[in-house]
Amino acid sequence: MKPAVLTCALTGPLATKADNPALPTSPEEIAAAARDAHAAGAAVVHVHLRDADQRPTADLKIARRTVGLIEESCPALVQLSTGVGLGVSFEDRARLVETRPAMATLNVCSMTFGAGEFSNPPDAVRRLAYRMGELGVKPELELYDTGHLEVALALHAEGLLQEPLQFSLVMGVSGGMPARPATLVSLIERMPEGSVWQVIGIARHNLPMTAIGLAMGGNARTGMEDTLMVRRGQPASGNGELTARLAEVARALDRPPATVEQAVERLQLDRASVSSSGKAA
Repeated sequence: MKPAVLTCALTGPLATKADNPALPTSPEEIAAAARDAHAAGAAVVHVHLRDADQRPTADLKIARRTVGLIEESCPALVQLSTGVGLGVSFEDRARLVETRPAMATLNVCSMTFGAGEFSNPPDAVRRLAYRMGELGVKPELELYDTGHLEVALALHAEGLLQEPLQFSLVMGVSGGMPARPATLVSLIERMPEGSVWQVIGIARHNLPMTAIGLAMGGNARTGMEDTLMVRRGQPASGNGELTARLAEVARALDRPPATVEQAVERLQLDRASVSSSGKAA
C-alpha cells in the first residue's frame, strides 16, 4: 500500500493552555511544535494562529511570522487554516490566503459547531475558492457533515476546484457527522475517482477513526487541535507524542509515513507554490 500522508493540527481555535499546558499558542511555540511533529512523521502541519492573548486571529503579520518560523524549523508542508475561529469574520479569515501558503482550508458550508455557529456563506465560499485558484493555493476541503460533500462537488462542477480534490473528513464534532465507519464508507464511495482524502477524528474518536481511515487506504490527521489526550486520563505531552502514536499505527498497517517529497507528489501540489509559500509580501 502507499505511504500515508500524516498531518498534525498543532493548535486549533478552541483549546487553551488551561486545558493542556503543552498547547502551543505563540509563533515560536507553534514552530517548535511543527518541528516535533515533523520529526515524529508528519509531512504536513495544519496551522491555526493565536494572538498574544491566545485568541484565534487572522492577523496577516502573525500569519507570516508563524509560517516563516515553521519554515525555518523544519521542511514540513504548511496548511494554513482559514477557519481561524468562530468569532472571526469570514472576510478576515479569507484574507489569509494572500500569504500564499501551499495549502489552505476551504470550509464549504455553514453549520452548528458545538455551542456556536461556523459561518461560511455560499457566495463568499465561491469567491474564496476562485481566489485560491488564482493564487495557486491548494484547497483542503473540510467536510463536517455528509451533505457537505455535495456542495464541494457542486463547486467542482462550476470549475472552481481542480482535480484531484483533497478532502478532510471531520468526524465527531457536535453538530456535524458522527464518527462511524459506515459514514466514512458512504463518503468515500461518493467521491470522484482519484480524490485524496484523510480522516480527522475529534477527541476520543481521533485514534480509532484515523486507524480505520489508514486501513482503508486514506491519509490521517492528529494533533492538539483534534485531541488533547494521548489516552483516557493522560494529557498529551505535545504534538510530537500524538504524531508518533499515529505513525506507529500507520507502520503497523504497512502504511509508512510519507516524506515531504512523497506528500507533494501524493497531494499533487504545485511545486512552485510549495517553494514560494509564506513568502508573499
